[in-house]
Amino acid sequence: MAKSSIEWTELTWNPVTGCSKISAGCKFCYAEVMSRRLQAMGVEKYKDNFEVRMHPKELLLPYKWKKSRIVFVNSMSDLFHKDVTTDFILEVFKVMNKNPQHIFQVLTKRAERILEIDHLINWTSNIWMGVSIEDEKVLERGDFLRKTNAKIKFLSCEPLIAPLPNLNLENIDWVIVGGESGKGNIRAMKEEWVLNIKENCENSKTAFFFKQWGGKNKKQAGRTLQGNVFDEMPKLA
Repeated sequence: MAKSSIEWTELTWNPVTGCSKISAGCKFCYAEVMSRRLQAMGVEKYKDNFEVRMHPKELLLPYKWKKSRIVFVNSMSDLFHKDVTTDFILEVFKVMNKNPQHIFQVLTKRAERILEIDHLINWTSNIWMGVSIEDEKVLERGDFLRKTNAKIKFLSCEPLIAPLPNLNLENIDWVIVGGESGKGNIRAMKEEWVLNIKENCENSKTAFFFKQWGGKNKKQAGRTLQGNVFDEMPKLA
């Protein structure tokens, strides 16, 4: 467990570490870079760098948190990666089920697997399930998510690397938008792409959260959109 600088959460919890690239949004994966740093620092969980590893001892952590928290699950991995066993995924969900005082935010690029095991999951209302959509090539992730029984469904359009004029927000509770950041050949996000998604959210009554412009100096670029900060969160039932 670690306090997070990610604007839309409070803590990160990583019962799984490691991943592999599957789409264009993975090009400058921050988790891969961070994993190398942690390995160099001698952190045991990252001794195998970015190889997918399950950490059963981590399942005990949420029971120890005294205050209610908003928790991003697997910021350093993808819970629905093919190398994570279904049994372990379900164990993670059981921990979330048994800690209703916390909100758990799960985000994946492997949306088809959510649907495959949807019937096995106990979707309590404290679990927010999200998928990443960075361009129109992966819009189907939202369709997979829509078919699940998750109580709160969200989209993370970060890094937004292309316009999303056909983004379907039916039964979507929350949308996060952010630009790509890092030291490489960063793909710039255009304001009109963001405004189009914001208007779509307004029309669909979907909460809109603008995370950042990104770039090589994301702090300097900031996170205001036309002079305003947008920090909307889903409405709880």
